This record gives sequence, C-alpha cells and structure tokens, in this order.
Amino acid sequence: MHYNYIIKPRAFQKIRSFYVNVAKKYKHTYSYEDMERNVRDAFFSIYSIENTLGRRSPTISRWKGYYMANTDKWYYAYKIDGDTVIVVDACHAQNMHE
Repeated sequence: MHYNYIIKPRAFQKIRSFYVNVAKKYKHTYSYEDMERNVRDAFFSIYSIENTLGRRSPTISRWKGYYMANTDKWYYAYKIDGDTVIVVDACHAQNMHE
C-alpha cells in the first residue's frame, strides 16, 4: 500500500534539536554538515514507517494510543488515518525512557 505522510512539527523539532545539541557539545569534532546529514537521514527514515519499519506497541506511556516504529537510532510515534501516516513525535534511542 502507498502511504502519504504528515510529519507534525513536534517530531521534526525533536530530531533537529537533538542534533543541534550534539553539535554544541562536540563543536570541535561534529560539523554542520554532519548535523544536516543526520537530520536528513532521520527525517527520511520516517518514510519507511509501515513499509519496512514494522508497527509496534509503544514502550513509553506518553505514546499510549499511538503506534511506534523504530530505526537503529530513532523511535517514532504515529497514527494512521486511511492511507495517511501521521507522525506525532520522535525520540532518539538513547532518550527512550519514561
């Protein structure tokens, strides 16, 4: 099935702010290009939800009522409305806790 994707601002902001913080912390070894590449990779991996990333039940309570999908680095909370995947939140793997 072909899905349309809506990425809510909260999800995009979580991805972007994570890598901005990495860039601030490691400013001598982590370049602007690294940051942009990591943001782009995380953003584009969203388009694998319901295709190659399997649907899971959420492991954190704040995502109750949503589905969850994950890559090696990112977890996404989403819902499905017909043929549209609506990504409502994102969390980096190292921050996946209550």
